[in-house]
Amino acid sequence: MQARTGLIATLALTALASSVQAADEVVVYSARIDELIKPVFDAYTAKTGVQVKFITDKEAPLLARLKAEGANTPADLLITVDAGNLWQAEQEGVLKPLQSEVIAANIPPQYRSSTGAWTGLSLRARTIFYSTERVKPEELSTYEALADSNWEGRLCLRTSKKVYNQSLTATLIETHGEAKAEEIVKGWVNNLATDVFADDTALLQAIDAGQCDVGMANTYYYGRLHKQQPSLKVKPFWPNQADRGVHVNLSGAGVTLHAPHAEQAQKLLEWMTSAEAQSLFADVNQEYPANPAVKPSAEVAAWGSFKADSVPMEVAGKRQAEATKLMDRAGWN
Repeated sequence: MQARTGLIATLALTALASSVQAADEVVVYSARIDELIKPVFDAYTAKTGVQVKFITDKEAPLLARLKAEGANTPADLLITVDAGNLWQAEQEGVLKPLQSEVIAANIPPQYRSSTGAWTGLSLRARTIFYSTERVKPEELSTYEALADSNWEGRLCLRTSKKVYNQSLTATLIETHGEAKAEEIVKGWVNNLATDVFADDTALLQAIDAGQCDVGMANTYYYGRLHKQQPSLKVKPFWPNQADRGVHVNLSGAGVTLHAPHAEQAQKLLEWMTSAEAQSLFADVNQEYPANPAVKPSAEVAAWGSFKADSVPMEVAGKRQAEATKLMDRAGWN
């Protein structure tokens, strides 16, 4: 009897130890490239002792996995890119609305969900890039002006299938209304110099090679390519500085609805909005900090400063379906 009691006590202590150990870890489903996010997690572990385990995949499979796992998910946090994807995750009911004074103090409202279900962690400008050999900066002005006839046969675009362009188009609809936005997008399509590209890197290389003179891409793609090719004959231009500003999107994260370690997940998320973590994001990813108190890296700062569009990033999700249909009608493949 004593032996049986002792065994039960041992098993209970083992279970308790396991639960304590489990509480000292956070499991993250991440759509970010491993080498871009691991330094941030490593810094958090060094600071707190909390282990961060992460599983990397594309946005759609991670969302499908969270929905299928339901209450049995091991995931505490979802990290992904583009506000459209974060909004979709919120609509699918896999994120937990949070009321965090820390996040609210660190991240401007346009870069957060109004329900607290997600927050931006880093920003990327989807701006205009031009050939330094064939275009003078004074020839450029706005996104809308790239639909003008003087850019016929000179414009490069990435495929409309990518959420980055869907979000850009969604903000055009929000700003101009559907009819005007469609007119602009049709103008872009009419001005194409070549077929659309699968990714931003190929688009920037096409400008450098002379296949086209201008295009739109995310700034961090330019940062990575410029680091590999310092002689790249392409530069960024900040459009719409006389009106709404440059289109900015984000990477972000939210605590999952059924997070086994919700408290630890919230602490990690809050820390990732802090100055310490934001500096890491900026340096490693060549992105802009979502926390306005933190400066971008020296390399990113060298591209120059700009006024960003203040349209709430939730719009990218709310108008995503409209944007996709509009792009289809305009012939943007």
